[in-house]
Order: sequence, then C-alpha cells, then structure tokens
Amino acid sequence: MSRDALVILSKLEQEYLLHAIEAALPVQERRQFFLWSQGPLQALLPHQLMVCLQFGPDDVLQHIETLHSVVLDSALLQRVCDPQDGLALRLARACRAAQLLPAWLDASGSAGAGTAPLAAYLGELRDLGLDNFMVHGNGRTGGQDTVFLLFNLPQRPGNRLGYFFSLLLPTLHLTLLRLNQWQARAGTLARPVSGREREILYWVREGKSNEEIGLILGISGLTVKNHLQRLYRLLGVSNRTHAIARGMALQLFEQPPVPLARVA
Repeated sequence: MSRDALVILSKLEQEYLLHAIEAALPVQERRQFFLWSQGPLQALLPHQLMVCLQFGPDDVLQHIETLHSVVLDSALLQRVCDPQDGLALRLARACRAAQLLPAWLDASGSAGAGTAPLAAYLGELRDLGLDNFMVHGNGRTGGQDTVFLLFNLPQRPGNRLGYFFSLLLPTLHLTLLRLNQWQARAGTLARPVSGREREILYWVREGKSNEEIGLILGISGLTVKNHLQRLYRLLGVSNRTHAIARGMALQLFEQPPVPLARVA
C-alpha cells in the first residue's frame, strides 16, 4: 500500500479519536499523562513503550519522557532512553534529518519491511526485542520541537496507524509542552518522601509484590504494606498504579533509590 493511500476511519475509530483528544485537554501533570497514555491513546495506537522527546534550538535535546505499560529491564531503558546517545534519540534525529515523519519499521520482519532510512537500526531493535516501531514529530521549527516514538506495537505498523499518529500528533505535542511547563503547585507534599518509601515505590514500579519487596529489603510483607499505606496517604492516591503515576509526576524515579539498611 502506498504511504499516500487514502485512509477512512470507521465510526468506532472516530469515536476513539475524539475521546483521546478530549481526554488529553485537562492533562497537566505527569501522572495524568501516564494514565492518558495507558487509556485513550492505547485505543488507537496500542504500544508498550513510548518515548517523548523535546528539542530546542540547534537540535539540542531539552527533555525526555518515558512511559511504558509493562515492566521493562532498567538496562534496556537505559539503552533506549539515554539522553546522550540512546536509541530513541538516534532514531528521532535520523528521521528529522531525512524529513521523514511519520516513519515506521517492522523489526521482526525482513529488512525491507518499513522505511528505508531506519533499516540501519533493524538489528539493534531486534537485539532489544523492540518489534514494530513508529516515530512521528513536528519536524524542525527552530525550537519547541517534539518527537514521539512508539515501540512494541501488537500489530505491524503501516499507513493506517501512521494516519492515526498524524491525527493525534498535535494533541501529543501540545500535551507534552504543557506537561513540561507544569510546576508542582498542588503537588506540594505534607512531608518529603522517605528513603524507605522511595525504595518500596521503586520495587512496586518494577512489578514486585509486597512479599517479594519484603524479601529484597529484609522486612516483612506486612511492614511493606504499612509503608505503602502511609505513602498512599502522603501522595493522595489509593492504589499501586496511581502511586506509580504520582511518583512519576514528582520525579521520584529520576534515579534508583540508594539501598537502605535491611531494617524496617
């Protein structure tokens, strides 16, 4: 199929599109962006990992945001999202230089599947297990440029998903800019998050149960649960998913926590 082929949205797809755009309007915080990306966005562009990049003048990377729906290995995330030479940054710059957006690649198929300028990255994507990759952005405007990369789509990318991506790009672009301007006005906490709480929240994000976290930290599962309950109250959340999203909003995961002594 030609990249210029006409794409007609079904009635259901139109409803999904309108819902995704409307649901993004109130998004201002990182936790809201995370929840939106795992809900309305997934209806049209299902994926496991999204990397959002913002560039300033002279193609300088100003901000990187990583959102994923599954627990991913920290080493893999480092290779993909490193702000100096990560795969996401190299892919984005290659497409911007070639003025080829949107672009996509089926990393599990033959080398000819996808977009020619991305073929050089096929082996690296395969090695990382990041099949079915898409990228889109607003090109080079001299500042306030954004690029969004989707990895591990459940279906092979093509014209249809590329069209959805183009329709949602203005929403993604404005939401990311709004997100980066957000200051934690209402996010002021009654007290700082303790080292133990940060440590537990880190392992919660890694998908560990209370019992598993207790074994890692040398405390009981009940103690872990008590720490989590106090943390929920502090963050103003009621479950693990919202605690992770709130932690992202407060940038509690910017660096792994320093391991504490194995005591409660």
